[in-house]
Amino acid sequence: MSSSAPASPDPVASSHSQVSSESQVSSDSLASSEAIRAFLVEQVNSMLRRLGMYGGEPALWAALRHLSFVEQGTEAWERQWRTWLERAGRATGVRGVFRDMSPGHRVQEDALASVYAEFARGRGWLVPDRVLDADACARVRDRARAWAGEDRTWSDVTTEFGEPALTLGGTNPLYGKTLGYFGADPAQPAVWFHLHNGAEPEGEWPPKRAEPVLLAVRCGEDGPLDDTFTFTPEGWRLMPENDGCGHHGWRRPESPIG
Repeated sequence: MSSSAPASPDPVASSHSQVSSESQVSSDSLASSEAIRAFLVEQVNSMLRRLGMYGGEPALWAALRHLSFVEQGTEAWERQWRTWLERAGRATGVRGVFRDMSPGHRVQEDALASVYAEFARGRGWLVPDRVLDADACARVRDRARAWAGEDRTWSDVTTEFGEPALTLGGTNPLYGKTLGYFGADPAQPAVWFHLHNGAEPEGEWPPKRAEPVLLAVRCGEDGPLDDTFTFTPEGWRLMPENDGCGHHGWRRPESPIG
């Protein structure tokens, strides 16, 4: 008579069963869908402002996807993600665009966050620091591109156009940041000022500049992402040559933003 040991229980299945039974809770103890949405909206706004502190782009991507799910809008999120990839014109997506324009190929998280902020604004999730009136928005859109024909600093931007609707990247002048100017109407595109400071490629710290310098102005939520940038002379000088491929056809200041 043959004897065989009884099959050993599957430890994974057993553990899963135990966790499932122990984690059952009544619906009364769960947060409401409204509370979950409010929590995620708050998290997204905090992430946009200080993306590096919250785990970077993957964490923001996950939070936005979860928020889209709560609103039954995952299809809109996935459609937006495909649109960004198409607009970027690179397999590396939006991050690749900012990598190609950033000194030393180091992507500034605040610049990257501005693209996600446009999506959040369109969905009604973005909570700005302030809202510009229609005249102020029109003035920024009309002047920003030509105004970027000279080298500018953070204080130059706020002196010329006032305090932004949104600051991404904190207030420490030793680091880069992105300033967003927009009003209440999400159909009107925001104007973004991408400013750079921090360690240069050789790693010198603290930086030589007392405040960030303007690299580029960006405006437009349609068409190739490259076409939405206008670079200052300093932004042009600091832009890497991108492995000998030039500057991707990016343009110098020439005409007001349309």
